[in-house]
Amino acid sequence: MFANKSVNISLLFLAVGIVSCFFSDFSISTLDPFLETNRFFSAILDINFNNTEYILDAVLQTISIAVISIFISSIIGFVFAIFFKSLLLRITLAFTRSIHEIFWALIFLQIFGLNTLSALLAIIIPYSAILGKVYAEILEENDSFPEQLRGKDKISYFLYTLVPDAFPHIVAYTLYRFECALRSTAILGFVGITTLGYYLSSFFMQGYYSDVWMILILFYIIVATIRYWFNKYTFIPVILASFLYQKSWGEFNLDNLIRFITSDIVPAPFKYDYSYDKSITWFSNLFSNEIVPGVFNTILVTQVSLIFTAFFALLFFPIVSKKFTKVPFVGHVFLVVLRSTPEYILAYVFLQLFGPSMLPAVIALMLHNGAIISFLIGKQTDELVFERNTTKKRIELYFYYVLPKLYSQMLAFLFYRWEIIMRESAILGILGVATLGFFIDSAIADFRLDKMFLLLLVTAFLNIAIDIISKKSRDYLKVDKPTSSCGCSLK
Repeated sequence: MFANKSVNISLLFLAVGIVSCFFSDFSISTLDPFLETNRFFSAILDINFNNTEYILDAVLQTISIAVISIFISSIIGFVFAIFFKSLLLRITLAFTRSIHEIFWALIFLQIFGLNTLSALLAIIIPYSAILGKVYAEILEENDSFPEQLRGKDKISYFLYTLVPDAFPHIVAYTLYRFECALRSTAILGFVGITTLGYYLSSFFMQGYYSDVWMILILFYIIVATIRYWFNKYTFIPVILASFLYQKSWGEFNLDNLIRFITSDIVPAPFKYDYSYDKSITWFSNLFSNEIVPGVFNTILVTQVSLIFTAFFALLFFPIVSKKFTKVPFVGHVFLVVLRSTPEYILAYVFLQLFGPSMLPAVIALMLHNGAIISFLIGKQTDELVFERNTTKKRIELYFYYVLPKLYSQMLAFLFYRWEIIMRESAILGILGVATLGFFIDSAIADFRLDKMFLLLLVTAFLNIAIDIISKKSRDYLKVDKPTSSCGCSLK
């Protein structure tokens, strides 16, 4: 039954992906992409780590903003988790987390300017919503006590029974979300915050590829060593040091916030009291020239990336499984590098190599998300127990034993990442692909914040719709990996 359902849903999504390919722009516009690609990858041999003083502040800035953001977000998220049964709260959090942190950064840059406050709010707001949802799911999964054994004091049951039981899973997910916060903080440099992404963008624009590799490797080292410098022994000192390092936070200007809400984002027809005909024309132009093409292109990039992510995962999960390779460490390093590199940075790299089209976005989304799913499926493969007479031939083992057992689970993982792929597809428009992010960025550049806000609403509702379809798809497969065990690598 599982096989039939998996095949049905796979064929449906494959058909959608193939049709999407026909409408997608995969053109390569650089004069000699192979020469540029060779220059980029050969530059790794010329890295000089002796001249890193000028980016030391960017490294510390990236770490401190990520630490402060996850510290505050986890507190707010835990409060949200307590009241998550509220329908209004769930709707609010769904809307909040559906907007990418770069979009939030672009909003707060208009209100508070280019400073630490804008960067912190850009991460804290969506991350609090994500943590609130996942914490609530973890607590629900661990709420296994019968009603008659819980006692009358619900607060005592919550604090002394439910939370301690769920605490290891909460910590595990929070640490993963901290890794995500590091990636998010890094890419805020592309909008002007002086984190690692700021210098990465600058070096790429100047063609200093060896310096680009230096920054990427420094970032990989930071991510790979998280467990050594951010754990239960160093937690408090790192938090305090991060707060102390931020000497200038910026100013919370209430007047700017009020102006933004009551004037800047109010649609022009309402703000300037347009006539009925002029108002219809304004909304009609926005709908036909920006919303429709933006949504269409965002869906194209999402669906094509989803299919390529599936193929990548199916192809590469054996490289981290002891059932298929004697040196899974090599494959593990390969997938960790891809997983640790933000999609935005990957897309930026391929944009410089191939020129503006949907191709850089699709490759970036495939590599990042495919690496995450490959790692998870590879680890699950190691947990499978085979009979003694199971074939030793790897091809037969793959197609006749492993794939039938784990294919439905791979699809479930893929649908978990679907919403993330949609969010990233939208934001990658800032790099030149005509997704919703392209039109949002153009609206901000023209200081048409009313258009920006309406396009953000469309982006949020599109992500919510994908999230609902994704959940329906997982329910159809009847395979839903608990958040506590795999959500830390999927959400």
